[in-house]
Amino acid sequence: MTLPEFFGCAFLAFGPALAMFTMTIAQDPIRIIILVAAAFVWLCSLLLSSLVWFIFVPLRNVTIFGMIISILIQEMFRYGIYRGIRECENGLQLVSDNSRIVENKHILAYVSGLGFGIMSGAFALVNILADSVGPATVGLLGGHQYFLLTSSAQALCMILLHTFWSVIFFNAVDTQSRLHIGYVVVSHLIVSCLTLLNRLEMYSLTLTSSYLITVATAIIAFRVVGGSKESFKRFVTCK
Repeated sequence: MTLPEFFGCAFLAFGPALAMFTMTIAQDPIRIIILVAAAFVWLCSLLLSSLVWFIFVPLRNVTIFGMIISILIQEMFRYGIYRGIRECENGLQLVSDNSRIVENKHILAYVSGLGFGIMSGAFALVNILADSVGPATVGLLGGHQYFLLTSSAQALCMILLHTFWSVIFFNAVDTQSRLHIGYVVVSHLIVSCLTLLNRLEMYSLTLTSSYLITVATAIIAFRVVGGSKESFKRFVTCK
């Protein structure tokens, strides 16, 4: 069952992101470049977080310290890629055949957020997926049988959240909305700190809370891009 479990958990975590990439990004080379650039920026934030963690020797074993530092640095780099994209918009307009990608600034936020999320999910889950293929099975030696499933669901949650967070964050900087900027940072801290409860095998509480925040964040992002009840009804009814 190890191989089916591997593919099941992998598709649970990355299936929606793969669908989003295929349907909304893969046909546009500019969007692919932005996605890859955002993923690289997230890697740079991880590298800087590791350096900070390495410097503060007395706090290396304090998990929450490393987590908070990493989150704050990620948000700093999110702002960095925002500035980079805004500076390059004129150049993107010249080389892009699709003017909508520059005219609608929310598209750039969505693409960069998905890049952040995919790389974050990959680093969170890749080692776990590698272990899932054997030779043993999850649940032995006191391990929880739902650990892999929970980890995959949490990775999916973070991928979606990073996408929504970038949409909200980019618009918040454009409109100087400190409330939305604060929401992005605080909700990122809350969701990440909730994962610390997994050490106590409180998976239900962690996932329920995380997905409630995901739904709330999705609603805010939907409203930020100009969505309304009427537009949502038209989308659902395909009108």
